Amino acid sequence: MRRRSVLAAAGAAALAVPALGAAPAVAADRRRLEIRAMDISSLPKDEAFGAVYRRADGRRDDPIRILADAGITHARLKVWVNPADGYNDKRHILPLAKRLKRAGIGIWVDFHYSDTWADPSHQTKPAAWADLDVAGLTRAVYDHTADVLGALRRQGTPADLVQIGNEINGGVLWPTGKNWGDDGGGWGNLTTFLKAGLTAARDTTPRIRTMLHIASGGDNGTSRWWYDNAVSYGLDFDIIAQSYYPFWHGAPAAAAANLADLAARYDKPVLIAETAYPFTLESEDATNDIMYDASQLTEGYPATPAGQAAWLRTVADLMADVPGGKGLGYCYWEGVWTYRKGDGWDPTDPASGNAWENLALFDFADRELPGLRTLGRYRS
Repeated sequence: MRRRSVLAAAGAAALAVPALGAAPAVAADRRRLEIRAMDISSLPKDEAFGAVYRRADGRRDDPIRILADAGITHARLKVWVNPADGYNDKRHILPLAKRLKRAGIGIWVDFHYSDTWADPSHQTKPAAWADLDVAGLTRAVYDHTADVLGALRRQGTPADLVQIGNEINGGVLWPTGKNWGDDGGGWGNLTTFLKAGLTAARDTTPRIRTMLHIASGGDNGTSRWWYDNAVSYGLDFDIIAQSYYPFWHGAPAAAAANLADLAARYDKPVLIAETAYPFTLESEDATNDIMYDASQLTEGYPATPAGQAAWLRTVADLMADVPGGKGLGYCYWEGVWTYRKGDGWDPTDPASGNAWENLALFDFADRELPGLRTLGRYRS
């Protein structure tokens, strides 16, 4: 999700949630979740600007080692085409993938097909692709996808999972690949581009598992509309992926019902590709954080380290309860994005601030929070 674009939306009143709160029930079957992941896309830039990471007792350590010891199974890495700040590109992903491989953490690649944030409200073409027609964009999607995934495979760190697009409710590469409105190219163009990315992924990494990712975790109507169209246009993908944040996407019961329906309707495994919850409502910098007011919180989950960990147990249980064992797991979004001056929201503006540091899984003293081990060890 493009976090900067939703700061205003985050101020909306919290959705009422039934008593799924501070002490979630532990399911009797103890079903293990295969994927207990974290998006760590910000890590190379955060480290370049001086970020350090500490264990709970304050000892400084390599953040990748801390994640591995906590039980994290996969790391999600976003890819931009030509980002203004030079990060989140192939040059930075390749060495990060080597660190992950050494630590035994799987690699999950998230293609945005943009030079900057892509989400339901923004799917901006890369500047270098701006004047391409449908055929040219199709080739560009294939070549870009194959270039990154091929480079990972050649260095001995093949990706395990891949997203062809990020939160693509409204399509990709707007307006040509927009699937709604009079100014878009419709589902035909969108599926042409997605098929190019899916084909490139399998051509370069035959054993990779592919996913299509939208941001409608608690919205079954939108989810059915989107995946019905995807299937009717012949898209061949492995996993249904959803963003699910309680402050935007509704109560856990709604997400549970939606994911169960999708898994049964399409006979595919489901995955929460993004979730998060604050450990405090305080901010470490002068930028107003996405989560800043008690009215935004979900009932039963305070903005404390314990409340954050409780939220992660609830999400894990939600996924473990998907019928037929089709709940693969979940991913925490940007758990290592701690505040460092220079590593802010806007890749074009070095002075921009961070609106996410109170949703990280490291506190303002850089120490791992209890939620990190909940993410990695609970349902392991």
